[in-house]
Parts: sequence; C-alpha cells; structure tokens
Amino acid sequence: MDKDNRLFYFFEKITQIPRGSGNLEGIRKYLCQFAKENALEYVTDKAGNVIIKKPASQGREQEDTLILQGHMDMVAAVAPGCQKDMKTEAPEIFVDGDLIGAKGTTLGGDDGIALAMVLALLEDKELSAPALEALFTADEETGMYGAAGLDASLLKGRHLINIDSEDEGIFIAGCAGGARADCSVPLKKAEASDLSFLEFTIEGLKGGHSGQMINLGRANANMLAGRLLNELDEVLEGRCYFVSAKGGSADNAIASLCVLKVSVPYGLKEKALDTAKTLEGIIRNEYEIPDPDIKISVKIDEECRELYKAGDAAHFLMSLPNGVISMSDGVPGLPGTSLNLGVLRFENGILSACFSVRSETDSRKEELLKKLKCITEMAGGKISVAGVYPGWKFEQVSPLRKHMTDVYKDMYKKEPKVEAIHAGLECGLLCSKIKGLDAVSIGPDMKNVHTPDERLSILSSERVYEFLKTVIGTAISK
Repeated sequence: MDKDNRLFYFFEKITQIPRGSGNLEGIRKYLCQFAKENALEYVTDKAGNVIIKKPASQGREQEDTLILQGHMDMVAAVAPGCQKDMKTEAPEIFVDGDLIGAKGTTLGGDDGIALAMVLALLEDKELSAPALEALFTADEETGMYGAAGLDASLLKGRHLINIDSEDEGIFIAGCAGGARADCSVPLKKAEASDLSFLEFTIEGLKGGHSGQMINLGRANANMLAGRLLNELDEVLEGRCYFVSAKGGSADNAIASLCVLKVSVPYGLKEKALDTAKTLEGIIRNEYEIPDPDIKISVKIDEECRELYKAGDAAHFLMSLPNGVISMSDGVPGLPGTSLNLGVLRFENGILSACFSVRSETDSRKEELLKKLKCITEMAGGKISVAGVYPGWKFEQVSPLRKHMTDVYKDMYKKEPKVEAIHAGLECGLLCSKIKGLDAVSIGPDMKNVHTPDERLSILSSERVYEFLKTVIGTAISK
C-alpha cells in the first residue's frame, strides 16, 4: 500500500478513527475539518450526516450536480480472543500482497474505502468535474438511520454514485428492502442444587454478510446455540438450566460465534458433555461443505449463578425462522426474502434476538415481521421494529448507468455486469427521498465484510478510483 497515494493516505487516516455504528463523532469531526482545510462548504444535518460541496470546474457549471455517497460507520467486530476495544481503539491494519486486513478485527473497508475515494476526489484540484455533493451517511450498518433521517433539501443533485458494493465490474441498480426486528422474551427463574456450570462456545464458523451470503448455506452460531440448548433439555429430561447466551455482533452479520452457559446436576455432567459432542458431529456433517470448521468447545465453571428454565429459552429459539425464506420471482438465483438472527443476548432475565429482515417485496417483508411477532408473543415476549427501509426498484432507463457503462467499456474493452442484489443499500431510501434520483452503486473487490477476515484489494481500489475520476471527468448525456 503506497502511503504517498492520496487514496490510501485518506484510507489509513480513516481506519485510525474508531467508527463503529453509534460512535461517529470522531469521523464526523475529521470530515468537517477536511472541508475547512480545503475551503469547501459543509453541513451536518440532524440525523448526523455530513455533506461537503465542491463547486463545478470552469466550463462545467451548467452540468447536473453529481452526488457521491458512502456511509461513515463500520461493523466493529473482533475475533475470539481479541481484547481490542473497538469503541476506543482503531483497527491495526496490515498488508498481505494485494490485500489489506486488520489484526483480529474488522477492517472497515466497508465503507471506509468509499470515504477515502470521495475525499481524494474532493481534494484533487486538477480534476475536471461538475458540481459535486459528497454525502456521508450515519449508522448505515444498524438500520440506515442516517439515510432515513436525511434532510434531502440540502442536496441539489439528481445523479448519485453510491460506493458501497464489493465486486469490481458489477454495477448494482436495485436491491431488497429491509428492517431490524428485536424480539425480547422474559424467562422464568428456576431453582436447583448440586450443579455443574458449563460454558459451551460454538465457534469456527465463517459468518459473513447476511445479504450477500445468506444463500451460501453457512451456519449461524446463534441458531446452533438454540439447537444445543434444546438437545440438552431433551436428553437431560428438563434438568438442564439456562444461565446466559451471547452471540453475534450485528443484525446484518451471520453470527460466527456464540457462548452458551448452562448448569446441570453433577451426576449428569458427563451426559451433557457427551450430548454436545454428539451434536457437534451431526452439525459438522450437515455443514461439511459450506462451513466445515464448526466446533463446540466447553469449559467447566463451578461459580454459582441465577438459573432459568432452559426449556422456555430452547423452545423460543427453536421456533424462530432463519436464512432464505423464498427466492426472487424475477432474478434467477437471487434470494427474495430472508432473515438473519444476528445478535443474541441475555440480560436481567430477558432473552433478546435481533434480526435483519430483507425482502424484494414489501408485503413479504411485512408477513415475515408478523411471523416473528406471533412467535415472540406466544413466548410471552415483545417485538420492536426499527430501521425500516424500502427496496430500490431497477429502472430500465438510467442516464447515469449508461454513462458509466460507456466509460467502463472504453476503459476496459468489456461490458460491466448490471445486477440487483439481496443486500440492502441506502439507494432505496435516498430514491424515496429525492424525486427522480438516478443512482448506481459500485465498489472495489472486498471479501468477508463484517467479519475479522475482511479483506480489501489494493489494485481493485485503485482501478475503481481511476474509473470514478474518468466518470466524473466527462459529462453525462441528457
């Protein structure tokens, strides 16, 4: 990674600012300071978004304003055993050949590379460009709250390039809508004596993005924890007691780790351990191809804790749907409706399951949310829904997409792929707020986003940046 390259200069600066969702004051301050230093107009709206404006180059004042957009936040996840506090500590980045990663944590290439590209473009005084509006949105990863609360009157542009995709050479022109659902169920206390306390860790899973990877058949550690708890409760004939569960890092990331704590009578400890070992073998066989490294490890802990009825927790978790519900009606091979149990927590007697729900059809999204509501209420709990965002309809006519396609063919002598995706993008919300908005989403090659195995390609980032410069450097035909 060439630190003299302004793209990677900005990327490195951005990665050194802790910016997990909900922790954006540092990056917001950095962006505003950048605008001041470059004598650019900027504003922060009530939703916490930052907008920086750059006037048109001489001779291009009559062209339509172009919006460049990315989100400020990242999924701040750590690998098992990593002690880094992502609220106060920045990722420790490294370079391995063409790939950039972070030691033991997510990198934040999603969507830090977008911010770096836009800042480099804004700083470039030699770049011929129409008027540019750089939109940096808040808290995309937890519900697109910045885009949802955007004051659209602050923007003039009607063409938008979203830089939040992860495959070079693919233009995204449509996506699913979605929502976040939090299901909370109170558990009944239990009493027992002469117990062993067991801590099971379900680990070794690949995880991944719940929009792009939900159809790969990977296991979800939170769902496996419910399965293990149910198996223990059945085999031990109700003499397994729930203590706690903690799994996953974000609603839109497939959970790769879950820690389940239970207690069992001393005399049944070995039976419980054998049950977990047997289930591990069954699960490893089931996921031999998509997730071959699943492991259930155990620690024995004699510390006394409050006990709860394992059956209640097990029945609730086993009742919950997860994964692909139906495939797309119009796009072969694309999921149409899905959900992901991304975060599982237990605090103060309340078991909470947080889902990312996605669908290409609003009515099917609503049906799935109602199903979660019914299951949760039957278990005596409550559901809250937030971060609802609309889908982004594929438009047959797009002047921006045609312009970008023409530039791509001229640069690379081949056609880009144009696709719709199951993952959520802010374009849907932005199109609903800005009448007549013409949008395309692009990005460099990234893999394993939302996990500590996240990697960003250096060469791909450089190519996408040069492509953007060329797109901006030539006028969009009306």
